[in-house]
Amino acid sequence: MNAPAKHVEVTPQVITFHLDGKPVEAYEGESILKAAERSGVCIPHLCYKDGLRADGNCRACVVEIKGERTLAPSCCRSATAGMEVQAQSERAVKSQKMVLEMLLSDMPDEGYKWNDSAAATPDASQQHGELSAWAARMDVSVRSELKALRREQPKADISHPAMAVNLDACIQCNRCVRACREEQVNDVIGYANRGAHAEIVFDLNDPMGDSTCVACGECVQACPTGALMPKSHIGTQVVDKKVDSVCPFCGVGCLLTYNVKDDVIVSVEGRDGPANHNRLCVKGRFGFDYAHSPQRLTVPLIRKPGVAKDPELLNKLNRDSSDWSEVFREATWEEALALSTGKLRGLRDTYGNKALAGFGSAKGSNEEAYLFQKLVRTGFGSNNVDHCTRLCHASSVAALLEGVGSGAVSNQVNDVEHSDLIFVIGSNPTANHPVAATWMKNASKKGAKIVLADPRITDIGKHAWRTLQFKPDTDVAMLNALIHVVIEEGLADQDFIAKRASNYEALRENVKGYSPEAMEPICGVPAQTLREVAREFAKAKGAMILWGMGVSQHVHGTDNARCLIALVTVTGQIGKPGSGLHPLRGQNNVQGASDAGLIPMMFPNYQRVTNKAAHAWFEDFWNTKLDDQPGYTVVEIMHKALADDSDPHKVRGMYIMGENPAMSDPDLNHARHALASLEHMVVQDIFMTETAWLADVVLPATAWPEKDGTVSNTDRMVQLGKKAVNPPGQAKPDLWILQQIAKGMGLNWNYTGESDGVAAVYEEMRQAMHAAISGITWERLQRESSVTYPCLSAEDPGAPTVFIDKFATDDGRVHLVPADIIPANERPDADYPFVLITGRQLEHWHTGSMTRRATVLDAIEPMATASMCGDDLQAMSLQAGDVITIASRRGNVALHVRRDDGTPRGAVFVPFAYYEAAANLMTNAALDPFGKIPEFKYCAVAIRRGGTPAAMSGYGTNPAPAVA
Repeated sequence: MNAPAKHVEVTPQVITFHLDGKPVEAYEGESILKAAERSGVCIPHLCYKDGLRADGNCRACVVEIKGERTLAPSCCRSATAGMEVQAQSERAVKSQKMVLEMLLSDMPDEGYKWNDSAAATPDASQQHGELSAWAARMDVSVRSELKALRREQPKADISHPAMAVNLDACIQCNRCVRACREEQVNDVIGYANRGAHAEIVFDLNDPMGDSTCVACGECVQACPTGALMPKSHIGTQVVDKKVDSVCPFCGVGCLLTYNVKDDVIVSVEGRDGPANHNRLCVKGRFGFDYAHSPQRLTVPLIRKPGVAKDPELLNKLNRDSSDWSEVFREATWEEALALSTGKLRGLRDTYGNKALAGFGSAKGSNEEAYLFQKLVRTGFGSNNVDHCTRLCHASSVAALLEGVGSGAVSNQVNDVEHSDLIFVIGSNPTANHPVAATWMKNASKKGAKIVLADPRITDIGKHAWRTLQFKPDTDVAMLNALIHVVIEEGLADQDFIAKRASNYEALRENVKGYSPEAMEPICGVPAQTLREVAREFAKAKGAMILWGMGVSQHVHGTDNARCLIALVTVTGQIGKPGSGLHPLRGQNNVQGASDAGLIPMMFPNYQRVTNKAAHAWFEDFWNTKLDDQPGYTVVEIMHKALADDSDPHKVRGMYIMGENPAMSDPDLNHARHALASLEHMVVQDIFMTETAWLADVVLPATAWPEKDGTVSNTDRMVQLGKKAVNPPGQAKPDLWILQQIAKGMGLNWNYTGESDGVAAVYEEMRQAMHAAISGITWERLQRESSVTYPCLSAEDPGAPTVFIDKFATDDGRVHLVPADIIPANERPDADYPFVLITGRQLEHWHTGSMTRRATVLDAIEPMATASMCGDDLQAMSLQAGDVITIASRRGNVALHVRRDDGTPRGAVFVPFAYYEAAANLMTNAALDPFGKIPEFKYCAVAIRRGGTPAAMSGYGTNPAPAVA
């Protein structure tokens, strides 16, 4: 990746004022409180918290300023040159103590505080958190006369699955209100009534569990007294240790801290990482206990003799691991590894290198992804290695590599703070990337214009300036119309195009026929709205495009991304702050796994296997003869598994690490049949996934909190996660298992040393990816936790914005590729009149194997639902909560229906995390010809009333909520 941003250091002006008689330096505009803290003077404060707007309502931080009659709150008063401040004068301290005493007098006898320091001892000085700590520090005790006047204590509200509301401990500091409204912009928590009757409320004074709360937990982290707290960490429970790590869910890559007691994670706090700045979502904060599920795999398993691999059994079995004894038997590690590698090696030696394939994981670490692809290439002997990026953003990466020379993002998500216009297309960020969505909502609050372009109007639409609700499958028509307006109305940045783009004339000629008026009947968006949006995009100081799988998961997904590249190019909206291209990554390490080479046509760092120089370099680096032809992709491997025995390239054996293609692949009946047809399959995972049920050998691995390793987020940040707890039973680290498999395949690997060899693997990967991460050493990650790439030296701070001067293509210019309308592979007709759209939802993630075993997440969303608009429900005489059956030409599911008027008429949305209503039984395996990505986002289905939903077993006994 070329041309990183130039880092310009801006030195803030420094002023001097006097604090308690001593000169103190402060930055211009800095508060007295912050300047005092930096100088070592501690002023009590309760309503103030780093990251939140200063409010000054608690009055615990008051100071005396010379020449002023009243005391001033130091948290929201800026220091000025020459100001004389007394923080420890008799008058100031008396007032500070009075505030603390009066607040403490209303506290309940029992404390609620949950996030004590690791070495804290539970005593009276800690029972009410920050309030008690400051009282102890200031030597404040409560007089009995004040205790006698204690307020009438409100009752606890425990209606929410994740959080307890104890307003008897509330000091009305409003930190929770600011966290909810201003940081997360969820607008759930409010401040109602006046005087002595004032109180914190949720929505219209609803119980928290009945409110619109999305359980991000920002209020819990903000609360200083335990009035809001996680149910998993009640009272003054002291933790044994705190361990810094990275969230194991979406690609935003939030840094967090695990609170661990008795080798169990009891709660999670957001950490001040560059991607999240302390923020988390419901999954990151409350989805941690999947690691302690009783359904974890703890011993190696071998399929019992004579037990057939029947994919139909997947429709009858639940995910309760206790059922595996009907199909598998326990084995020792020695026996399981010997069988795994012996069979794989025999297939390779008998049928040739193409007989084996491997699916790696975007849910593991960079080191695991790197070793896995190296194992397939050097041990199996082919490039038949892939992972779920093939099902997510492969078409986006194909277009980006072709157009700008890099498959990664040009600007980071929180760079939207510098945008005038934020264009969100084919993405539901409030559900899929909630913390990233907060940056967009924050920018909107400050005046940026959000444009939501999507067939569904999702929650981010509440904050949108304009909504382009285009008809499903008409992305190219709509985007070409926007490009047409920019060019035909003379809004194109001709200087940028002349200096930095190629093939512009072909693009200009191609879009001549795509006027908004011509496209309006095709895409369904009014021509005037298209013109309005195109003008604002072109004229904005900075306009940024963020997209998701709604763009990529089509047979024309690459063309969709080509249009986005063209739009930012003709407007010059790339290579500067607040602009550029950002495909939001769906899983925690989609970016890193792809960077590490876990794809069939690329070596690490996107070096094509057909490139002779790259091929020769890796042959020398790994000291092994390598295949010089691209391997098969995920979907192609399934086809090859079902190939005739006469096919010399038939896939006969597979090694799958942390992937669940029996749930994630399109046309699941076909995929499951292919997996069941393999002569030998080894699955390495933490649960008995649908794929594991079809395996010959199942190897128990480690969950993310049980190991060290790095991941790379959607912002191009390499981030370090650390081991917090031990794995259960005989479960082993994935890197250890990979090395044992490698040895069984005849490879002499021995990665040892720091973090059980993780550091050694990272160092080798760093050499293989020297053009991107050579400046990010293991030692540097230990110090800094997160470093952005490209980073080419130890002094390089990393480049949050790239393409400042040139692009990463051979000639340094954008390669524009015109796109025309290509219809979906399968269109609605009289038999199948509806369009199926699939995706994720806030509480669940990927195939649900982790999140549906997280107690809180499963309690909030325990059952599969389909979403339809009110008009379609009325036309079919349906009501919310009724059961419907959705059928495509490949399969069908029965599930309850939800009303969602953001879903367009003629469409139905189904999340794909529910094994009992697997959406991918219906989806189409038709591929984008460039990205080789299936068309998950569009297929024709029929809907009828009634049906029998499959049983929801294996996830506890949470009652199903009312469907609204």
